[in-house]
Amino acid sequence: MAAAGAPSGGAAGSSKVAPSVEFDHSCSDSVEYLTLNFGPFETVHRWRRLPPCDEFVGARRSKHTVVAYRDAIYVFGGDNGKTMLNDLLRFDVKDCSWCRAFTTGTPPAPRYHHSAVVYGSSMFVFGGYTGDIYSNSNLKNKNDLFEYKFATGQWTEWKTEGRLPVARSAHGATVYSEKLWIFAGYDGNARLNDMWTIGLQDRELTCWEEIEQSGEIPPSCCNFPVAVCKDKMFVFSGQSGAKITNNLFQFEFKEKIWTRIPTEHLLRGSPPPPQRRYGHTMVAFDRHLYVFGGAADNTLPNELHCYDVDSQTWEVIQPSPDSELPSGRLFHAAAVISDAMYIFGGTVDNNIRSGEMYRFQFSCYPKCTLHEDYGRLWENRQFSDLEFVLGEKEDRVRGHAAIVTARCKWLRKKITQARERLKQKSKQEIEEEGQALSQNEGICGNVKLCCLQPLLEVTIREAEAQPFEVLMQFLYTDKIKYPRKGHVQDVLLIMDVYKLALNFKLSRLEQLCLQYIEASVDLQNVLIVCENANKLQLDQLKEHCLNFVVKESHFNQVIMMKEFEHLSSSLIVEIVRRKQQPPLRTHSDQPLDIGTSLIQDMKAYLEGAGIEFCDIILLLDGHPRPAHKAILAARSSYFEAMFRSFMPEDGQVNISIGEMVPSKQAFESMLRYIYYGEVNMPPEDSLYLFSAPYYYGFYNNRLQAYCKQNLEMNVTVENVLQILEAADKTQALDMKKHCLHIIVHQFTKDSLLCLQLGIVTDRHTVDNTWFSCLFLSKGTAFWRHENLPKQSRYSELPPFPCPFLSEILALLCYTSAGF
Repeated sequence: MAAAGAPSGGAAGSSKVAPSVEFDHSCSDSVEYLTLNFGPFETVHRWRRLPPCDEFVGARRSKHTVVAYRDAIYVFGGDNGKTMLNDLLRFDVKDCSWCRAFTTGTPPAPRYHHSAVVYGSSMFVFGGYTGDIYSNSNLKNKNDLFEYKFATGQWTEWKTEGRLPVARSAHGATVYSEKLWIFAGYDGNARLNDMWTIGLQDRELTCWEEIEQSGEIPPSCCNFPVAVCKDKMFVFSGQSGAKITNNLFQFEFKEKIWTRIPTEHLLRGSPPPPQRRYGHTMVAFDRHLYVFGGAADNTLPNELHCYDVDSQTWEVIQPSPDSELPSGRLFHAAAVISDAMYIFGGTVDNNIRSGEMYRFQFSCYPKCTLHEDYGRLWENRQFSDLEFVLGEKEDRVRGHAAIVTARCKWLRKKITQARERLKQKSKQEIEEEGQALSQNEGICGNVKLCCLQPLLEVTIREAEAQPFEVLMQFLYTDKIKYPRKGHVQDVLLIMDVYKLALNFKLSRLEQLCLQYIEASVDLQNVLIVCENANKLQLDQLKEHCLNFVVKESHFNQVIMMKEFEHLSSSLIVEIVRRKQQPPLRTHSDQPLDIGTSLIQDMKAYLEGAGIEFCDIILLLDGHPRPAHKAILAARSSYFEAMFRSFMPEDGQVNISIGEMVPSKQAFESMLRYIYYGEVNMPPEDSLYLFSAPYYYGFYNNRLQAYCKQNLEMNVTVENVLQILEAADKTQALDMKKHCLHIIVHQFTKDSLLCLQLGIVTDRHTVDNTWFSCLFLSKGTAFWRHENLPKQSRYSELPPFPCPFLSEILALLCYTSAGF
């Protein structure tokens, strides 16, 4: 997304002209007065090197802290390789200028590996390591707390009654609910994992309190970052004794519970977490955590990793092509102002301290709601056209042919066979069944459209209702709701789902189930899981359980359990033999089949795989485009309301966006967004679709945000005429003006633009010269040819195909751009 005002001056570079928008849900459906509000912007995912800190202002450093307050970054403490520091520097992000911050009072002693946070209009500094590192004397950890008031520059030490946290350095600190929270660190002898908090509203009435933590508490650690996102505190990696991990933990402030973010649910082949590391930074922005730098297995990587808190997935951010990338470093510091991250200092190659400042422009797109939208369709079963009859009990579960046939070939075959059987019935039988179903079940008005035809019955004898519903949830969302970890009944349920996934050849679901079960096997449930895996002939799970049982640390405990006595004799024999003679480990070079994702399946469905299951016709300017009601209704409240209450009898729907009919290309871009969340499109499509979120009632403005960025970054000489045409058609007057401005100022510099406008010339026939100017006389356009006799110097322009030529020519005549 665009910054409201990108920094200028210094290394900021020149600003560009681009639109910026706010998503206003009260906006009219009409696009008659569409305005994009052009203004300065910064290219997203762009690294920029800002002016470094001059030595006369402050030393290069590492192990310092930075905080953001208003439009400035404040740097405190650290070490320059020889001595510890306690100076306070200020970097103005608008002016890109450095200075020493004004201070009064007694500042904290020189230190590094301390923490600093902002609350209200103050910065709070806690703990750290102090002393003379040059002479190796008086070195110690601190547990003091200082406040710096930005308005007055006053330093004040807080003195509190009662217990204090143990002195520490290299800890984590954050502010939440008007309190400072301190976690873990190093006390000089051992690494810690305790947590303390103190209220910051009134130092006369506050004291330190140790927090009783529960759950999967991170191991004792230091040199790690913390960040708060969506009311949770996150801790990633760091040093834990001699071991460095790449675990991500979250702490829920209200319940005071830690949870290790599981990676077991991530499919093999999905983006992995960053390498284990320490001395890195992590900041929160929007719903994401951004991890940069640190020391990872004797390397200093400089990739920027991003973790999506909602989807629990990692990715590496690809920087924009014009980025000035920072080198890898550790013990640097980071802070966020507006929609940008600032990185300062750190230790780079050869133990050199840095005084560099870098800026990274975030993107702020609303999350993709594709999985949630299809999940909501599954939960409410609206517009269901299928009814599965399951197992011996003949339990019934409803679904949607469009989703199920897109995701599972095995079920698609069953549905196709059921349709063929239905076709063989007479029309009278079908109508009778439809009436009986409506009367017997009392279907309410919001699904009456689905009951005009009977639900297609599909019999699945291989499946029971509960595991089949979990499987259906996966088809709609690519996920399953994981039961309570370790509970036997829940593990057995997922084993049944796993069996179905094998039968239905759903490789992706197989892996989800397998990873969950393997991660859930423990001493309390391993024998039951092993017995069931044996009965269900789930060889891979059985193998995992056997290997778990015969481990040195597990075997004696397992064989003393009561459950061991009730195992089948054949299984007991296998366990004993496995203990006596472990099998040789074999490694398969075969790549793991992780199947196809929801996005991949819906893409193929739109591109033709779902043609035989289309049940609605979309008319674009009279041209038909088959589609699927359930998918349209899941993704758009406009279609959902139409199919519920105003469905046309002929099954055809005219497509427009307000009063405007989009181009065929833009319409296909919109369908890609609806079916599988695709947002990549030519910039001219973005103008047509800019107001589509209002009109069609998409569940957030993700599409609009991408349209905006597309227009910001991609209006070029090559496509300006197409965008001009779209701007004129959508009445986006400021974009039209912007395109005309580009044309006028590039007209004489680009022959391609002249050709696009329909101006075809042969320079060799005009004395090897280019036309020098153009003017209008009584509404007629003329060229003036240089180096020709006066009587033949002017020639009338022939008619040209571009409908905007008269506007362009008028601007050319009345601007100073000229030829």
